[in-house]
Amino acid sequence: MEPEKPPELSQDSASLLKRLGGPSSTKAGLAHDQTDINRVIADASKGSKFYENEKRKDKELSERITKILKQRDETLRGVDIRPIERNVDNLLEELEARRDLSQIIVHVDMDAFFCSVELLDDPSLQGKPFAVAGGVISTASYEARKYGVRSGMATFVAKKLCPDLMLLKSHYNRYSEMSEKVMAIFERYDPTMLAAGCDEGYLNITKYCEEHILDASACVQEIRDTVFKETSLTVSAGIAPNKMLAKICSDKNKPNGQYLMPFDRDSIKAFMHDLSIRKVQGVGRVNERLLEAMGIKTCGDIFEHRATLQLMDKRFGLVFLLRTYLGIASNVVEPIQREERKSIGAERTFHALHDKVQILRQLEAVAGELENDMVREGWTGKTVTLKYKLDTFQVFTRSKSFDRWVSSKKEDLFAIGKELLLPELPLTLRLIGLRVTKLKDLHAQKTEPAGGIKRFFESANSSPRKRPRLEIDGEDCNDDDEIEHVEEEHESMPGFYEEDESGEGRGLDAPDDEEENNISHDLGPRYHEQRPRPPASAPGPSRITQSDSLFPAATRSKPISARQDDRASSSRHQECPICKKRLETDNKGLNAHIDFCLSRNVILEAQTAAQSDPKNLALSWPNTAKGKRKRKS
Repeated sequence: MEPEKPPELSQDSASLLKRLGGPSSTKAGLAHDQTDINRVIADASKGSKFYENEKRKDKELSERITKILKQRDETLRGVDIRPIERNVDNLLEELEARRDLSQIIVHVDMDAFFCSVELLDDPSLQGKPFAVAGGVISTASYEARKYGVRSGMATFVAKKLCPDLMLLKSHYNRYSEMSEKVMAIFERYDPTMLAAGCDEGYLNITKYCEEHILDASACVQEIRDTVFKETSLTVSAGIAPNKMLAKICSDKNKPNGQYLMPFDRDSIKAFMHDLSIRKVQGVGRVNERLLEAMGIKTCGDIFEHRATLQLMDKRFGLVFLLRTYLGIASNVVEPIQREERKSIGAERTFHALHDKVQILRQLEAVAGELENDMVREGWTGKTVTLKYKLDTFQVFTRSKSFDRWVSSKKEDLFAIGKELLLPELPLTLRLIGLRVTKLKDLHAQKTEPAGGIKRFFESANSSPRKRPRLEIDGEDCNDDDEIEHVEEEHESMPGFYEEDESGEGRGLDAPDDEEENNISHDLGPRYHEQRPRPPASAPGPSRITQSDSLFPAATRSKPISARQDDRASSSRHQECPICKKRLETDNKGLNAHIDFCLSRNVILEAQTAAQSDPKNLALSWPNTAKGKRKRKS
């Protein structure tokens, strides 16, 4: 008698199962079909607050997608898409004409870095399923990945998948030591390499190959051999004409392998045609699901739906997707510049706490970590933001701006954080963090203004990625089918928020925000200052969980007016760190305004309502002259 097959899943159930699998389900070493593993994860977490929070987010996303698809259908009704497709084809030709195949870009990625370092110190772990973990998995060995264990996964879930899993404590000082050794080797081949984390980076080896009369494959093999010889660690690498392709290629022959992308247009387009859209950096779980709902599962599908994407460009980022389809991206490799930094912060995760004294003790510890970073790295600022995560996994922020530069003393940072936190209590928390923005560089001769908390939910102590410019000349759009030529080269899919992609694109083997921020404080200045992140215009990984502050009033401890700073100063001009508008208000009003700015659901619903009304299309769509003027104003 054949075993009974599990019932077919509805689309909603399937999406929830996939969501519960986590953002690192595309990691090397995992099975291609994750369905059974995701069922185990769902069964193990069912009934937990994490499960309920993911279920709620999945439902909200489903509702948003339904509205977007409805908008798409209304937009396309009765429209001749052939002129639109021709205009997009013209843009494709312009993009293609600027393809640069002259540079040899390499993405180097250490294999299961934390686990590999642990294996160096304890060879008896060889061949066994083990993981570096706290409350969640930071890195899993390849033997553990065969069972579905992956970074960002709760340890009790990992144990369900692999009962024999060995859990090791983290040794961040040791990881930092080995990271420095590996990075020093990479810098021999490209002194201006871009470190993308403690265990990966981008190199431009064009000059080195020319000077040493080496082809790209031989040079990369030499790099990998040198790393192994001097550290006993293995590294995988991708070789391609740009950073996007190099990163994709580095995953092709993991672990301990390399892959060379042929440096010709036809080979690149053929490679991209059948590539899963999720493999592209900057497309996380949320955008993947949205694009799949539009019929775009592979990069080749982008071309078929190009007219729809152009009509809904504000949602999708047409140029980013067209460049993805063509396999064109930036080939600029250079370290992050200090002056690009926008914020400095610290946070930590712990088991759920309700006791006020214990919560304040955690806040004080975070203030101490932030003090160390501010003093060591030479930063001060004018805005302090408190971030906290409830035991229901909802995330909230509260900010306070000052006319003076904030003291870097632990006592002062703790006092500000305490002032922001106490009105919120009683709460049950599992994460708390502090971040300073509107920075002043104490190491610089001249003060350059910087600020904003848009990047609060990214990695602590990271820096913004420099965005090269795509120069395309084009005429102004008219009210018909002309395309607005976008000059900015996005490295992430713009326009649709990845609400909780804690680990995507961070370049670290620990993609869950719960472990990552503890890691960041121990890996040294290179990790702090050079770690790249998505451009501000493209809210992406590990960001925009601010939207979790938009929940029914019943889930909040107090109404906004009661929860804010009761001792706020009199009204003055303050800049919103989200939308950059200058407001004449006090700190209470500023926090209320920030709550509104973070209310992504309200904004999206308003946009959808406006776009579903034909009378408002000219005001809301970027492909119209009026819409363009409105957006640029």
